[in-house]
Amino acid sequence: MVSYEYVLGGLLASLLGSVFFMIISATLGGNKTVKALSGGVKSNGFRNGEFQPEMEEEKSTDVVIVGAGVAGAALAYTLEGRRVHVIERDLSEPDRIVGELLQPGGYLKLIELGLEDSANESIDAQKVFGYALYKDGKDTKLSYPLEKYSSDVAGRSFHNGRFIQRMREETATLSNVKLEQGSVTTLIEEKGIVKGVIYKNKAGEEMRTYAPLTIVCDGCFSNLRKSLSAPKVESPSCFVGLILENCELPHANHGHAILGDPSPILFYPISSTEVRCLVDIPGTKVPSVSSGEMVKYLKSKVAPQIPRQLYNAFMAAIDKGNIRTMQNKSMAANPLPTPGAILLGDSFNMRHPLTGGGMTVALSDIVLLRNLLRPLHDLNDAPALCNYLESFYTLRKPVSSTINTLAGALYKVFCASPDQARQEMREACFGYLSLGGICSYGPVSLLSGLNPRPLHLFLHFFAVAIYGVGRLMLPFPSPKRMWLGARLISSASDIIFPIIKGEGVRQMFFPATVPAYYRSPPIH
Repeated sequence: MVSYEYVLGGLLASLLGSVFFMIISATLGGNKTVKALSGGVKSNGFRNGEFQPEMEEEKSTDVVIVGAGVAGAALAYTLEGRRVHVIERDLSEPDRIVGELLQPGGYLKLIELGLEDSANESIDAQKVFGYALYKDGKDTKLSYPLEKYSSDVAGRSFHNGRFIQRMREETATLSNVKLEQGSVTTLIEEKGIVKGVIYKNKAGEEMRTYAPLTIVCDGCFSNLRKSLSAPKVESPSCFVGLILENCELPHANHGHAILGDPSPILFYPISSTEVRCLVDIPGTKVPSVSSGEMVKYLKSKVAPQIPRQLYNAFMAAIDKGNIRTMQNKSMAANPLPTPGAILLGDSFNMRHPLTGGGMTVALSDIVLLRNLLRPLHDLNDAPALCNYLESFYTLRKPVSSTINTLAGALYKVFCASPDQARQEMREACFGYLSLGGICSYGPVSLLSGLNPRPLHLFLHFFAVAIYGVGRLMLPFPSPKRMWLGARLISSASDIIFPIIKGEGVRQMFFPATVPAYYRSPPIH
């Protein structure tokens, strides 16, 4: 009888222990329970500012993407086979004055991602075949080297907001992607591993979403980058934006860059009837728009430098009054590899927008990251994944460092300067590009993203400097001219070497010597 009591007691103890264990598990796991989103209705489009596919439990999400701009929307579209949750602060159409020119190299990446239809006639996108450069009444045309590509391959220019909305619409059709409007406030970290994000949804409710991998691409004003990198943001200048209507550019389907005083002025088409004008103003302060100082500046300082074919349209755009300004930012990539998270887009790396290379770098990064993630079936081993993805930072360097260095160096060369050596470098750059042949073909192939080779960039940059010295030695060298030539070389070095240092000499020129270059996918 006693033995039966022991057996019965053991069974009761086991049962109570199981119940107790279930209660403890439920309590501890409660912190990771995500509130159900209201209106979990199967849908295939935008509703009330957000796209809502068939609801799934948050624990089944593979990747959380913060931001649905160019980088976030394109990335979400290409992560086939992954369950993706994209959280974007504002799903209405953006209205920006940059991100409107996609280089041919970037368009090729768009084709690789299957998103080329986002930059076609449906948004009135315009093909761009090169640049026209103006200085002191002279001009030269620089064409992209597109001979070996199909007729569809060229640069594209468009309204940035239309391009982004088109990509969002493409992404929203995918059953594996949930696109939601919300503001991400914090990364969720446990023992140094990012597990997901905390965000406020459109109704203002605080929500949590979890995934093995969080990809942050929330733009140039990112509030999360400091958790994943050591950013050093510079603000070299401001852009003043205008739209010229119903005018023809001197060189159709080309971007136009005027080497003005004090800095460049840009024109390029953004639709079949509109031309974007961007006036660069060095520094962080611009004349006030509200007080009328900006109108006075544009009419008295800028207008006399505008090509005559565009002068009337430029003055009409000023009088119309829709003058926009924005701060240009530059930031070398300086990641802090963090298990469970990675940075992309402008939150990770920025360069001066003079050369229109930002979207090309972002799309190239996305193609690379997609290819690195493709062989992985399981993303749950965060430390192993982080170790593997360190290769991303080296493998991206040929494209990113070429475009970043060119943007920073060209901006400094194109700006007017009281320093005579800088003036000579500016003259030399215009003269070198005007020579044609390899002297224009080479630099433009770098600018376009079609030939992302840092060594070629380095050689062309100093070829410009040497060409400048040669100009000074003709017809006869003199001590004064020789001294100016030496200063020109020194000035060129002062421009490019700090940029190269910021990009990383080893990763830029000798990537194969970096151990991370050879990382293999983790085996599970």
